[in-house]
Amino acid sequence: MRHRLAAAIARQSAPIRIVVFLGLLLLIWLPFAAPIQWLAWRLNSDQIPLIALGILYVEFLLLLRVWRQELYHEPHPLYRCGFKVSRRFMRLALQGFAMGCLGVAVLFGVEVLLGWATLAAPGRSLLGLALEGLVTAIAVGFCEELFFRGWLLIELEQDYGPFGALVVSSGLFAIAHYIRPLAVILATWPQFLGLYLLGITLVWAKRASRSPRYVQQTKRIGESLGAPMGLHAGLVWSYYVVNVGSLIDYSPAVSLWIVGIDGNPLAGLLGIILLGAIAIYFRIIAEQGLKTAGLSDR
Repeated sequence: MRHRLAAAIARQSAPIRIVVFLGLLLLIWLPFAAPIQWLAWRLNSDQIPLIALGILYVEFLLLLRVWRQELYHEPHPLYRCGFKVSRRFMRLALQGFAMGCLGVAVLFGVEVLLGWATLAAPGRSLLGLALEGLVTAIAVGFCEELFFRGWLLIELEQDYGPFGALVVSSGLFAIAHYIRPLAVILATWPQFLGLYLLGITLVWAKRASRSPRYVQQTKRIGESLGAPMGLHAGLVWSYYVVNVGSLIDYSPAVSLWIVGIDGNPLAGLLGIILLGAIAIYFRIIAEQGLKTAGLSDR
């Protein structure tokens, strides 16, 4: 019975499989989330709901393993998603992290050099801020990448191919950031294009792990989440330090559409240009890997 049900789900289209997976995930999670949310409401705490989010992600990891094994008979589901801790994974993650930090540093450096912003004294200890931001960045990079560029991307690739999966997964990634109250959605809508481009950049960062050298050495196309996890974490960490530490003061003379509405680079022209440059870089590397393997990204 179990195997017949798994086979029936595996034959469905990607949207149905994704809805079933998310439905199962929420069904398992709600019995834990409801009392935790009630407790947070009674104690007026903003920290307690984080416990529910932690439980949700642990359940996602467990369900992902069962899902890929039962539906597709994969012995190592996390490997299939691109998550395998190794020297190569760590090297790609560190390179991605450095690129994310460098990109943000260049972005704000250009703004300062052009007189659009000035450096300000940090509002709190930089060391504490850096450590706090690092924990946040690693958590965001790991969780979002394993979900969007791991499980979701490969589910979409099975039906729509590399290009279709790139377009759809990046759109869903951007939309997911708007599961918020209407007032917040209206206030943050200008960053949608930046989020969409970020999603595309992170997909190409994953596919760039299919470098010509790696293909020639291993004779296989193995994609790693190391680069997108590192890049995502680097972008989050460096922006966190600058934003929460209040290290930048913007000139009132510069348009917010250039530097970013509410100081968010994803909602500004310079941030879009930065992401575009990173995306093109990873796209070129990804194409080289495909050509070496005699494959197409379409």
